[in-house]
Amino acid sequence: MGKGDKPRNCFSTGFKNNYDDINWGASKSKPTLIKSGKVREIYQGKLYFFDDETLEIVTTDRVSAFDYILNQTIPGKGKILNKMSYKWFRMTYDIVDNHTISAGFNRDEARIIVKKATPLPVECIVRGYLSGSGWLEYKEKQTVCGIPLPSGLKESSKLPEPIFTPSTKSDEHDENISFEEVVQILGSETANKIKKYSLLIYNKAYQYAYNKGIIIADTKFEFGFFNDEIILIDELLTPDSSRFWDKELYKEGQSQPSYDKQIIRDYLLQIGWDKNLPIPDLPQDIIEKTSKKYQEVYNKLFK
Repeated sequence: MGKGDKPRNCFSTGFKNNYDDINWGASKSKPTLIKSGKVREIYQGKLYFFDDETLEIVTTDRVSAFDYILNQTIPGKGKILNKMSYKWFRMTYDIVDNHTISAGFNRDEARIIVKKATPLPVECIVRGYLSGSGWLEYKEKQTVCGIPLPSGLKESSKLPEPIFTPSTKSDEHDENISFEEVVQILGSETANKIKKYSLLIYNKAYQYAYNKGIIIADTKFEFGFFNDEIILIDELLTPDSSRFWDKELYKEGQSQPSYDKQIIRDYLLQIGWDKNLPIPDLPQDIIEKTSKKYQEVYNKLFK
């Protein structure tokens, strides 16, 4: 997933890219770029026949590793992530409304028009398996994000039940917080709603994916307010916001290969990159392998 093992909100104002060549189709005027992130661009303006209360998110083919945007892109990655999110949004609409209005508009599947919601300052992380930083904490304290767990669990063990482990949102370093702290930030009613929605969405998506041969070990959700109602926003259940494992390859007691950019991280570690500038180029075979991984998990889930 993101830095370390936790999915992160990649939007920031620190990175800008030139998207003058985007085909804005039926839009009366080119929207204004208001946020540029490691992976996505957010535009605001009168979009097509929609009003000013909408945003357009463009999911690019850019890829980041160790908090750096790499020099090469991963062909097709943006479209795959966008299509995947859109399918999950439609599948979970019966649990909670979401921000989607239109996806793949004007044949460009890397773009989505969304409602302009006010994001909540909390990331909602659900963990179903013991992995990453959760495993490290468990070995030391027999807890994950302060939540006590049974003894005798191993790396990658399935938890007795999924756990809600929220964090604060930050462009730099997110911090795990307790549910009690979420209540202090958002109030009891909102805190309980987003916890309930997060667990319901995870359980529904987990069962669907498991039947398709994919284990969703953990994932990140984001919510916001639109017209005084809580809705699901951001991306949803993609390899960039979730940890996906192949069910047939799963073995308790060890780390698992995942459907994401781990190939890239492994390569950069293998060549001894010190995680400082300059950023090394990716060889073509690493780019192609990564692209195939994203396509493979999409095909397994939705083809």
